Amino acid sequence: MANPLSEYTRKRNFKVTAEPEGGSAHGRTSPETLQFVIQKHDARRLHYDFRLELDGTLKSWAVPKGPSYDPKEKRLAVHVEDHPIEYGTFEGSIPEGEYGGGDVIVWDRGVWIPHGDAAKDYAAGKLKFELQGEKLNGSWTLVRTRLHGNGNKEQWLLIKEKDDTARPHDTYDVTDALPDSVLSEKTLPQLGKARAKPDKPVNAAKTKQTRTPKLKTAKPSPKPSALPDMIEAELATLVDAPPAGDWLYEIKFDGYRLLTRIDEGKVSFITRNGKDWTHRLPEQAKAISALSLENGWLDGEIIVLDEKGVSDFQALQNAFDSGRNTTILYYLFDMPFCNGMDLRAYPLEERRRALKAVLDKIDSEVIRYSEAFDVPADRILESACSIGLEGVIGKRAGSPYQSKRSNDWIKLKCKRRQEFVIGGYTSPQGARSHFGALLIGLHDEKGSLRFAGKIGTGFSRESLAALHEQMQPYVTEKPAFTNLPRGAQARGVTWLKPELLCEVAFASITNDGVVRQGVFYGLRQDKSAHDIELEHAQTVPDKDSAIVPKKASPQKAKDGIEIAGVRISHPERVIDPHSKTTKRGIAEYYERIAPWILPHLKNRPVALVRTPEGIKGEQIFQKHKQTLAIPHIRELDASLDPGHAPLMVIDNLEALLGAAQMGTVELHTWNAKADHIDKPDRMIFDLDPDPKLPWKSMLEATELLLTLLDELGFKAFIKTSGGKGLHIVVPLERRHDWDNVKDVAQAIAQHMASVIPERFSAKMGAQNRVGKVFIDYLRNREGATTVSAYSLRARPGLGVSVPIDRSELKTLKQGDQWTVETLFERLDDPWAGYNTVRQRITAAQRKKLGME
Repeated sequence: MANPLSEYTRKRNFKVTAEPEGGSAHGRTSPETLQFVIQKHDARRLHYDFRLELDGTLKSWAVPKGPSYDPKEKRLAVHVEDHPIEYGTFEGSIPEGEYGGGDVIVWDRGVWIPHGDAAKDYAAGKLKFELQGEKLNGSWTLVRTRLHGNGNKEQWLLIKEKDDTARPHDTYDVTDALPDSVLSEKTLPQLGKARAKPDKPVNAAKTKQTRTPKLKTAKPSPKPSALPDMIEAELATLVDAPPAGDWLYEIKFDGYRLLTRIDEGKVSFITRNGKDWTHRLPEQAKAISALSLENGWLDGEIIVLDEKGVSDFQALQNAFDSGRNTTILYYLFDMPFCNGMDLRAYPLEERRRALKAVLDKIDSEVIRYSEAFDVPADRILESACSIGLEGVIGKRAGSPYQSKRSNDWIKLKCKRRQEFVIGGYTSPQGARSHFGALLIGLHDEKGSLRFAGKIGTGFSRESLAALHEQMQPYVTEKPAFTNLPRGAQARGVTWLKPELLCEVAFASITNDGVVRQGVFYGLRQDKSAHDIELEHAQTVPDKDSAIVPKKASPQKAKDGIEIAGVRISHPERVIDPHSKTTKRGIAEYYERIAPWILPHLKNRPVALVRTPEGIKGEQIFQKHKQTLAIPHIRELDASLDPGHAPLMVIDNLEALLGAAQMGTVELHTWNAKADHIDKPDRMIFDLDPDPKLPWKSMLEATELLLTLLDELGFKAFIKTSGGKGLHIVVPLERRHDWDNVKDVAQAIAQHMASVIPERFSAKMGAQNRVGKVFIDYLRNREGATTVSAYSLRARPGLGVSVPIDRSELKTLKQGDQWTVETLFERLDDPWAGYNTVRQRITAAQRKKLGME
């Protein structure tokens, strides 16, 4: 039998194109969900590739105008060769000169449900089906015509059926309304036209004016190379103190990172998330075009300076809003590519020297070179902080340019520090006790106390309890702020008389007087609350005006390193090749996340997922303490789990790092605490979707289950799983036994599956969740565990299980939206009031579920 992918394979050179080769096609041997994908393809002409999974391949049609929700719009669909299943997630550039050369994004994806026998209907030339996608839904038809196009290709028509999802084209064009990828932040055109790999070396010095600046290096001269379609920026890692070694330091600008692509004189400005901003910066583009570069990539940051010569992020936003882009300065600090030469592997100093040589040839008011300072980092940071700058960037001497967050680039941020008036506090959130955050304020010029933000970090368990007790005599019903906080910041607030002071370190204060990145440092009793207003930086600062944390860097230990006093062996071992995270990186993550994750682990039996050789190796699920000793971990009384080795608990940072030392990536916890292990204090629903379902179906399923829980009277909280799904957590009073809680969870799952059987399943097994979401209620059995909030997941990219607010569901894009690399940009605690919830399973609830 002929291989249906032979034509696909014949047309492609897989040594050149990044498209997947795909395995041999095979028919389905058991019922499963059929996926569809629509790829937006910017080739010779922009078109949409419509693909349906059938008999082991993706049957494919090129739709020039794309799909339409209007049944009157019969869209031409040219039948093309079958594609491999793996093609369904392909995004990227196909080199020019190759078949289909151009850029590709996944515009839509989901599942399709045939209305009849799909194989027979396809052969007959008339397919009727339903789509369940992120963008396309409802009933559609593909019908073959008698006409043939170029190469005798069959011409079909893609037609929207008349149903509730149909919409007139003149009122809604789905391709215009929703133009971007459903898998990433990519859009088209974004990557620029893909270039063919040259058969011969590129002539990188056609004229005297386009000559590449000479690199003074002992390495061989860089070899000619094609201009990359896209270069991702190298990102800096936040550190607590300047490291040892040879570093170059630059000012940390408070603006927007911007990469520049120059191709035959055409200038394109690309943001970090791939947006093209060339049209927003015409003066800057004109200045760049005056450089003696035929092609290249430049890296820098756009800023606006205030009257003191300091970059002002608010002023930059105002410049864009008002259209005054001539005030925007573009500071350049690196040049990864220049006139046909790939410089990324060359030392930092050589790239910067070449960049400066290029910039010295123009006289521009809007393009500037970011100077580096060859002086100690603490002196630069002190100076930067004294004049109100955000901080400094350090770059390791001799380092290459890497398109990722790198330890070769570091950032040291300034922290301003002063007293604030305490005007109230919020209810505790998550596993925190006593209170959640302080509401602080400052007096303005008229003496009125104005709200200046919330401070929720910098507390220990002891300080939370002590401060809560100290605040009680000042509780009042009337707020002291003249401008009250709004929205989420005003929920669950206990107001205080404005008489207590706290000292706070912070990064900056916004134009509306709210602190950014505030950290509590303690109460102050030596000043009057009535005298507290914003302190302004002086020309000659005192020694405390710049806060440089003195936290020690990990110290070398025998055969490893030490982090927070815990020895980590083989720190260089790569645990996740996808993110290049090492064992040291895992330990440093858990050290940094400890204040957030430890309250969720406190006094709960824990199970570990250990990956001693990395996530691609053996994964060991360990619930009990065994012969392998885990440093600092606490073992429970063996009588709590008869017949097994002792259960384990992680109560402190040392135990958390001890688990990391033994190769732990994931931390799973029981639904009960050790002191009442027979009485669960929560009920958990793990929503596990068919992997082919669109994410929209996952969100809809979550909302439906939350609606049922609302009707039953349960207050519920949500967190991402760090994988493909979501977890719904229902806190309970410790009154019910395991069987009671499991039976109620099962009844809820079965109710959803019986009422909406096309969406939900309450039975385990992949065969039972085809096109559905499985509600896993078995997490509520005695001894069962669920991944802890803020735990990493042992999957490519190291996703994190993250608590979210219910209002965030609409903007959530996937279950592993936050990873080891991105979590700390988002940290907050949205589970307001979790510890104050008092609810139990009632007879009325059981009756509603048909249990009585």
